[in-house]
Amino acid sequence: MASKRFTVLKGTVGRVSYVKASHYRAIYRAGTFEIKPMSASELLGQYAAGARDFRNANLIGADLSSSDLSDINLRGANLHGANLRGANLRGANLREANLLELNLYGANLSEANLIGVAVTGADLRDVILHGANLRGVHLAGANMTNVDMSGAILSEVDLRGANLSKAKLVEASMTRINMTNAVLVGANLEAANLTNGILSGAMLEGANLTDAVLNGATLEGANLREANLNKARLSGATLIEANLTAATLRNANLSWASLRGATLNRANLYRANLSWANLSEASLIEAVMLNARIDRANLRNTKLTGTVMPDASTHE
Repeated sequence: MASKRFTVLKGTVGRVSYVKASHYRAIYRAGTFEIKPMSASELLGQYAAGARDFRNANLIGADLSSSDLSDINLRGANLHGANLRGANLRGANLREANLLELNLYGANLSEANLIGVAVTGADLRDVILHGANLRGVHLAGANMTNVDMSGAILSEVDLRGANLSKAKLVEASMTRINMTNAVLVGANLEAANLTNGILSGAMLEGANLTDAVLNGATLEGANLREANLNKARLSGATLIEANLTAATLRNANLSWASLRGATLNRANLYRANLSWANLSEASLIEAVMLNARIDRANLRNTKLTGTVMPDASTHE
């Protein structure tokens, strides 16, 4: 067996496979080169010397905690079980990397490319992902408490059952996201784009959704108790049996939305647009609908006891 260093290149010559890998040790075996594990000290030494390209590196279990690795290229790298707690990975390329069981607690991955990564079992609490690209990433069941994903690209991400309590998602792009049964208690989603997102059964109690775009979104059975939905756009959204008790929906657009069986007791719907909305079987006890638009709305069997109606009268 020969051990040597080479530049990254994969391919075949005839029927012979070859791999040339700079910054890595490799073993030639049976016509192929196998990349051997790289130690944390090796990577940090080469990074300090100016190297940034560590594509396909084998860093299984490496301890890189608190390291400054900004703008590093770790595309396709194997970081299974590695420790990057508190590391600076701002602008890093981690596309298609193996991040299984990785410790990223408190790490900074702002502007990082995380498309296609495997992150099952990773610790993502308090991680900074401001402006990061996570399009299509599978994060079901992940613990992302207090994570900052403001401005991040989260389109088509799978966050079913994930814990995003107190997460920051300001102006995040979350179109077609799946957050079924996710926990977003106290999360900040101001101006986030959740068009056609799936949030059935999600816990959004006390969440800030001011100016959020939820057109066509599904929030069936979601808990939005005391949530702030001022100026939110929910045209055509499904809120069947959702809990919107004491929620604030001032100037919100709920035209064509389905709120059948929803609970909006004590909700503030001042100047909200409920045109063509389905409010059948819904409960709006003591809600405020002053100056709201309810033309063509379905109010069949709607509970309106003590509700302030659009004309300022109180329903008995």
